[in-house]
Amino acid sequence: MAANKTTPEADEFWIFGYGSLIWKPPPHFDQRVPGWVTGYVRSQDHRGTPEAPGRVVTLIERSFWASLVDAHDSAPEKVWGTAYRIRADKVTEVKEYLDIREINGYTIHYTPFHPADGSPSLRTLVYIGTPENDQFTGPQDPQALAEHIYVSEGPSGLNRDYLLGLEKALDELSPESGDAHVTDLSDRVREIERNRREGNLVVEGFEHPVSHEFKKVNSVDEQEETEKA
Repeated sequence: MAANKTTPEADEFWIFGYGSLIWKPPPHFDQRVPGWVTGYVRSQDHRGTPEAPGRVVTLIERSFWASLVDAHDSAPEKVWGTAYRIRADKVTEVKEYLDIREINGYTIHYTPFHPADGSPSLRTLVYIGTPENDQFTGPQDPQALAEHIYVSEGPSGLNRDYLLGLEKALDELSPESGDAHVTDLSDRVREIERNRREGNLVVEGFEHPVSHEFKKVNSVDEQEETEKA
């Protein structure tokens, strides 16, 4: 796939991926460009469905984030991710696919995307999690959130694999593309895993009888059903 021609055309259709789309691209794209958007904050406070309350990332408007009491009291101006250009003959099909997914608590915004190589900005579609939706959980204590992610599992696999995959994908985009909040959660999840393997922590659903407050829950099918980015 070409990734170096980023001169925008008026009729091009671009999608911004800030979560699993970074490493699991949408169908029918012919260009992939790393870069960032501004005016938003990446949040790990969005869940899948009431029946499967895992945690996946969404974007929220920076003005709304500023009104929250968050354990992470700062957020970078740039939200890194990847923009994908959809093939012209597949735009209608992909839009219909994305519109179906939009029912799960997201709204559509269009925002300028800034390619990392300094190419002209692109107009990209991005899915935003709205605080009015039931799936928006709001800020959570980072350790409690890490514990929740660690024990969550669903049709797409382990919720912690989603988190660690996001951390890796972000780190690979650019020397400055890492997300401190995502890395903090990932470090906490790795520490939980170390403690479990060393016998200092027992988690229900693993190989030992439960002796810890963790309870295994199902997470969202984040890549295929509810997570837009």
